Amino acid sequence: MRAAIRPGQTKLVWLETPTNPLLNIGDIEALASVAHDAGALLVVDNTFASPYLQQPLTLGADVVVHSTTKYAGGHSDVVGGALVVRDLELAERLTFHQNAIGAVAGPFDCFLTHRGLKTLGVRMDRHCDNTERVVEFLNGHPAVSEVFYPGLENHPGHAVAARQMRRFGGMVSFRVTGGEEQALRICERAEVFTLGESLGGVESLIEHPGLMTHASVSGTDLEVPADLVRLSVGIETADDLLADLDRALG
Repeated sequence: MRAAIRPGQTKLVWLETPTNPLLNIGDIEALASVAHDAGALLVVDNTFASPYLQQPLTLGADVVVHSTTKYAGGHSDVVGGALVVRDLELAERLTFHQNAIGAVAGPFDCFLTHRGLKTLGVRMDRHCDNTERVVEFLNGHPAVSEVFYPGLENHPGHAVAARQMRRFGGMVSFRVTGGEEQALRICERAEVFTLGESLGGVESLIEHPGLMTHASVSGTDLEVPADLVRLSVGIETADDLLADLDRALG
């Protein structure tokens, strides 16, 4: 990143950690230092981690972005977003633009998000508990060729994630033997895991990133593997989730 910065021109560095859908990890503290050395702001998309699992402002970030549609709301019934900043002057500038442009959440959306935040910690603990069970299952399944989850010790970002996150989250992706056709078949067979592009709700979701959330980057450097499946693990009974995946993979 240091090599990519253009002195005097780079004003903002955008970091998503963990990333969607390959769960890559960025070192927030290190990247904040690089950005600040260049006089730039570091903005961290913290949607996957939620404020319960990761607090980028304490690690040097200037702005934190959340899709409150996801874990903050937690019930798949609200659309919204939030910016959290450390600097009052920057907050006032952003508030001016928000007011001028009109991107203001409705009162009921705010109520739903606030309601969801009251149970965020409890839900995230359950998301993480269930996901750890799912990852263990996937990691030993013969139909799965690779699992992407920062909680795995062989994940290249595991050490950094362990340092800056409370736990490793409720999102997991995996590649399957049999290619794209098999990945699509798994998505179709799942029953407890509902086919859907969103994430972070109390219900478990399954999707094929290559044809759904990331179809628009096909043929670019951001293209994802065709045999990739992404899970948003919900708070259902873990045994039911494992049985569903076992049936879908079979």
